[in-house]
Formats: sequence, structure tokens, C-alpha cells
Amino acid sequence: MKQLKSQEMRKLAPELDPLRIGTGWTPQDLEKPQVIIESTYGDSHPGSGHLNILVEEVKKGIDEAGGFGARYFCTDMCDGESQGTDGINFSLVSREMIANMIEIHANATPFDAGVYLSSCDKGLPGNLMGLLRVNIPAVVVAGGTMNAGPDMLTLEQLGMYSAKYQRGEIDEEKLNWAKHHACPSCGACSFIGTASTMQIMAEALGLALPGSALMPATSPDLLKFAKEAGKLAVKLAQMEHMCPSDIVTMESFENAILVHAAVSGSTNCLLHIPAIAHELGLEITGDTFDRLHRNARYILDVRPAGRWPAECFYYAGGVPAVMEEIRRHLHLNVMTVTGKTLGENLDELKQNGFYERCDKWLQEFNARYGCSVTKEDIIRPYDKAIGTDGSIAILRGNLAPEGAVIKHTACPKEMFQAVLRARPFDSEEECLDAVLKHKVEKGDAVFIRYEGPKGSGMPEMFYTSEAISSDKELGRSIALITDGRFSGASTGPVIGHCSPEAADGGPIALVEEGDLIEIDVMQRKLNIIGIHGERKTPEEIEAVLAERRKAWKPRESRYKKGALRLFSEHAVSPMKGAYLTFDQE
Repeated sequence: MKQLKSQEMRKLAPELDPLRIGTGWTPQDLEKPQVIIESTYGDSHPGSGHLNILVEEVKKGIDEAGGFGARYFCTDMCDGESQGTDGINFSLVSREMIANMIEIHANATPFDAGVYLSSCDKGLPGNLMGLLRVNIPAVVVAGGTMNAGPDMLTLEQLGMYSAKYQRGEIDEEKLNWAKHHACPSCGACSFIGTASTMQIMAEALGLALPGSALMPATSPDLLKFAKEAGKLAVKLAQMEHMCPSDIVTMESFENAILVHAAVSGSTNCLLHIPAIAHELGLEITGDTFDRLHRNARYILDVRPAGRWPAECFYYAGGVPAVMEEIRRHLHLNVMTVTGKTLGENLDELKQNGFYERCDKWLQEFNARYGCSVTKEDIIRPYDKAIGTDGSIAILRGNLAPEGAVIKHTACPKEMFQAVLRARPFDSEEECLDAVLKHKVEKGDAVFIRYEGPKGSGMPEMFYTSEAISSDKELGRSIALITDGRFSGASTGPVIGHCSPEAADGGPIALVEEGDLIEIDVMQRKLNIIGIHGERKTPEEIEAVLAERRKAWKPRESRYKKGALRLFSEHAVSPMKGAYLTFDQE
């Protein structure tokens, strides 16, 4: 039988037993397989506020399987609560800190396995990075999605309501109605934003139980999955070769990226998947996404790019149903936490009534809203895909030599190929004011720069993107380009992660008013093709940029201490994942 790490460590540290007994363990508990239950529970936002309930179900499952579960917490922040303030600058670095705390928790004292619970944007990728770094047998429990509100209202629509209010199109009463009804329950926001995308990625990588990702957070089924995860962790603790590094391979990541294409996942996934893969010594870049998205089927009709709230995802069969539709493209032989291959898991779900149980919930949803949505309305059949070129593209050119990302499924077709006039801004506040006051005109390429990892922590440009996409005229005639990032809920002609970033002296820092910007989504181009309104040859453009580069001076860092200083000094390029590196290069 496998020798448990926890029992070896007890022999080396005589204080360990009495200290754990003082915490509430019994002498009998000390001899059991010991499982760390790591969660982002806290009163930080709806995606984490309910996780303590799931933690207790996990603990019950561990106890029933003959193990002992210890609860650890590292609460995450909410991007939505920080939008439009300097608080959003802390968002991406919080991923690194969560991973660091998991590394500390699980390595400071001995554990034989772990169960990791999270729901949202940075908590889920932080947990995935942390559990790979710790590399003990692990099971992920995703915290699920909140219900939709009246009229199927979901939170990503608040940006639209806010922009309409500021333009005088609706009154304050209507704005307050939307605020009071957009989050009717716990769980991640009910659209395929970053939180939902990363829950889906956890299952697609083989680290969560099949069918468990992005369930309604209030569903009794989620409690059952949590308890089952606890039981599984004890089983895995006693098995050889079932650590995350034994399960997750490059083929696992390719499966996940194909699922990302199928669901039109958040562009923030291009920050998280490379950073997660880096923990295993695997290199994934934006080019990996671009290669796999080309000719991939996009089949999920869920907001923000589609029609339905995210709770419908589970009702239609969730990740397994998506995988069945794209099954011919997947690596079915990859291992998963169940101890079975992906192909075996998918076959077993078809046999055990999983899809029939999902359909019962779909009928309850139809009764609640007085509609008649079918599974095929939510997850389209492969041959009736919404799109056949994935959902994101990596654009390159003299403006973004390392690349920039666009979610083309959420972009108006009119903006797939355009030449626009540059309007650069060095802060989101200045840019948003110009958009709302109609100081931005049709045909403009609006730039927000110095917002990359080294510039300001790489915050989201959510309010500006919403102000543009909700404007009937501007939303189809201008583009927003930034070295920052966007919310997973963002729609419209928005291009992010422009690399190298302005703080590193990337070409985006050299753009001046009136320069001509070429966007070509299908040809994957993002170029400066003119100077101050006059077209130039590529050689002439390069000469002008060289002169501008000589005159450009790096900005003094905004941060003198703390987490953001650490991040600004050590984060790699957005196109590599913006993880921290301490290599001397």
C-alpha cells in the first residue's frame, strides 16, 4: 500500500500531533489519510459566499471514505465590485497570491490529497496553479453559477444599463431595478465570462468530476458532486501515479482549448491557461489558441455572445455535452481524476442517466420563464454550429509584434476588416469620458495604454468596452485597442493584451493622434499603416517608429511597495500568461 506523506511527517515532527489535537483532531484522525480542503470562501462576492456549504459536504465525503479533511481558506476578490476603481488593478496579481498561499498551506504541513473549491475569475485559476505546484492528488469542485433574474436579467447587462443611464436613455429607477435584480443568488455571474470559462476549463483538463462544472450554485446536484469529490480525494491519496502532473498533459490542454473555442470562452483564458501550463513546465501561448481555434466549431448559445443565461449550460448537459459534439477532435485517451480516460467518462455518463437528469432541470427552467428552450437551442449540434472558426483570434503586426487578442464571436462583422484613425489615451478614465461625451467619432481606433501587467497590473477595460458596444453607432464603427484586458462579459470591437505593452516600450506606446490603424481579423493583422492620416510604406512606418522610440522615455513605476510592485517588476508578457518570473534575463 502507498506510504502516506502525512504519516512519514508525523515521525519527524513530534509537535505535529499535539497541535492538531488542540485544533480538534482526535488521535484516530491523525492516522487517517489527510486531505486539505482549500477554498476561496469568504464574504467577498456571490461566487465565494456559499462555498462553506460545499466545503462541509466535501468534509462529509472525506469522513465517509475514511479520511480526515482540514479546512483552509484564501478568499478571492471580485472584479465586478472593483470595476472603474483602482481596486481592479489588484485583480490579476491576486491570482498569483492565491497560488502562493495554496503552496504555503499545503507544503507547510503534510497532506496526502487536496480538494480545491472556487468559482470565479482569479480564484479558480489561482487554485489550478496552486494545486499543480503542490502536486498531491487533487480534485476541483467548481462553485457553480447564479440563477438569472426576472426577464432573464444577468449581471453583464449592467454595463449597458449604466451607459444608457449616463447618456440619458433610461432613468435612475430603471437603472436601480437592474442593480437590484441582476444577482438573485450565490454563484458565479450567469454568463460565459472568465469565472464560467475557468470552471469549464477545470473539468475539461480532467481535474473535476465529469459533468460538475458550471452547475447552478443552488442545485442539490452540486452538493452531491461536492461530497463525491471528498470521497474521491481519499481514494486518490492511496493510489500511485494520480497526482495532477500524472493526469494533465499537453493533450489535456489541447482538449481544454478546443472546448474554449466551442463555448466562446473569455479572452482572459489566454492569460490563465498559459500560466497554469507553466506550473507543469509546458509552454502555451496565444499562438496555441489561434492554431486550435482555426476551423473549430463554436456551438454554445449562451451570453454574452449568445442568447441564454449560463445556468442553461448544465441543463443542456454541460461540458460532457459540448465534448460529445466535438468528440472527433478530442484526445479521448487522456487520464482524468476518476482514474478513467476522458472517453470512458463520456461513455459512462451516457449510460448512467446524466443527460436525462439534466433535461429535467431544463423543463423546470422552461416552466419558470414560460419558454420552450431545448438542449439544441443551448448547445448546438456540430453540423449546425454558430461558427466554424472558433471564437478568438491572435492578431499580429507592427503594432503588436508579440500578438493581441480579439474575441471575434462578440465583434460586429463590420469591424473584421477596417482602417481607422488612432485616438490614444493614457488612462481608461480619460477615454471613457471621451466616449460617453461623444468626443470619439466613427472611424476612430481608441487606444488605452499603460494598462498592461507592468503598467498598472493589467486591469479590465470593462466600462469603456460596454460604453462603446452599447452605443448603436460607435459599436459598429470604432475599435478599442489596449495592452490591458477585458472582462469575460465584454462584447464589441475590442482588442486586448497588445504586446509588448506600453510600459515596456511596445509599439502601442508610440502611436500618435491620427495614425492609420489596420485591423484584419481573418488575416490576423494589426498594423500601423499610416502616419498622421497619410498612408506610408512598411519601411517608412518603421523609420517613423524608430524615431519615436528614440524620443520615448519609460514611465516611473506607479507602485513603490506591496503586491503590485512585485507584479509590475516580475510579470511576463500578457501573451505568455502574465505569471511571475524571477529569472535574470
